[in-house]
Amino acid sequence: MNATASPAAADRLRFYRAVWRWHFYAGLFVLPFIAWLALTGAVYLYQKPIDRLVHAELKVVEPVGAQKAAPSADIAAVQAVTEGNVFRYTTPERADGSVEIGVVENDGRRQVYYVDPGTSRVLGHLPEKGTFSGVVRRLHSLDLLGSYASALIEIAAGWAILLVATGVYLWWPRGQRGGVTTVRGQPGQRLFWRDLHAVTGVWVGLVLLFLAVTGMPWSVVWGKQVNAWANGHSYGYPAGVRVDVPMSHQRLADTTTPTWSMQQAHLPVSDVSHAHHAAKPGSDGHEGHAEHGGSAYGELSPQSGAIGIDAAIHAFERLGLAHGYSVSLPRGPMGVYTASVYPEALDQQRVVHLDQYSGNVLLDMTYADYGLLGRSLEWGINVHLGQEYGTANRLFLLIACVAIVLLCASGAVMWWKRRPLGGLGVPPLPRQGRSVAGVFALLCIGGLLFPLVGASLLLVGLLDFLATRGWRAQPAP
Repeated sequence: MNATASPAAADRLRFYRAVWRWHFYAGLFVLPFIAWLALTGAVYLYQKPIDRLVHAELKVVEPVGAQKAAPSADIAAVQAVTEGNVFRYTTPERADGSVEIGVVENDGRRQVYYVDPGTSRVLGHLPEKGTFSGVVRRLHSLDLLGSYASALIEIAAGWAILLVATGVYLWWPRGQRGGVTTVRGQPGQRLFWRDLHAVTGVWVGLVLLFLAVTGMPWSVVWGKQVNAWANGHSYGYPAGVRVDVPMSHQRLADTTTPTWSMQQAHLPVSDVSHAHHAAKPGSDGHEGHAEHGGSAYGELSPQSGAIGIDAAIHAFERLGLAHGYSVSLPRGPMGVYTASVYPEALDQQRVVHLDQYSGNVLLDMTYADYGLLGRSLEWGINVHLGQEYGTANRLFLLIACVAIVLLCASGAVMWWKRRPLGGLGVPPLPRQGRSVAGVFALLCIGGLLFPLVGASLLLVGLLDFLATRGWRAQPAP
């Protein structure tokens, strides 16, 4: 630092070095995660066409017209090849698509059987979430790492927000012309990679920030807490889910994959008085268990007096649900038929519950029925997944994913070129360690919003403090 520099300039330089140090730490921890999420996310953007290509023998059939086999015939065909219990029936999204029937096998494994809707011929089966896109999504969410995955996602997303915030500060023009919108130097020079990193980062930074924030709803602490809070008030899913009709302890998430806003949703109950010679609740050995969140699923033979799957599908068709909806079968005498569909267009999202005896609509919920927070978060999630706005959104996110990988690669090359031999290359402390403490305190304010991120910040701050013997300045390399 120049001894003749003004106090204000010296303070700015110290603050810049402190921010640079924390930007380095953020990049060190999160860049591998960001690159992985960008690569797997880019593939997942095109999940449906990829699945149709990879699993064509299961998912693609000869287009069928109005002469489709009855849903009960499709289910009967599946039950002829397995002793498991059918719990879900998913209609084709396209005219040349197969029916997907979810089965819980006797050993507890969930399988999806694919059936030709024109002939009721069973085409084969895969484990639930066992398609190519299902594996990619598990890789993207780090689900293969087990119960720690959601925690890692939350920490990585929080550090990505920190990375963007500190990166924009470091990029901010301070009189220089190069490295702001243009790249200087040659590929063999560190200056080239520094400028490439900075220019790429500032253009893709807002997208990365958006993806990090909209990825938070899946996190184990922040996401669950916000979801429970939103759905305990009128900000999340409709009030009718909680108070307007009698509700059971069965959950929508037990048989299908609901939207974020519906993860806390419970199911209404059928009116047994509508049944003809209906069994008493619990008399068949199912109701008492399933009513409390157990695993008793609907079977091919309906409860006495129930309308059956064919009539239920007919009712859902009359209601005009978007193609590709799933129907969860009733569990026990008080269970309901539940149709749910989450297509690319948010305004077509819908969940409908039917009384299994009368066929009456008990609840009919759409995206418009969500509270303000629920609608906002669902919009962010849908855009994050490349669904809302269709092809334009997917192409934009694909380009962004490529840019994020370039950002990570340029940062790694830049670090490799500046690191000292045998050292990590942590940016040197400013002359006055309180600048690092000040930046750390600002970052911890953000850590209050995201508890796991705050805990990781404290851990890294403590290790850095101990390693530098109290944030005392070291001579610059």
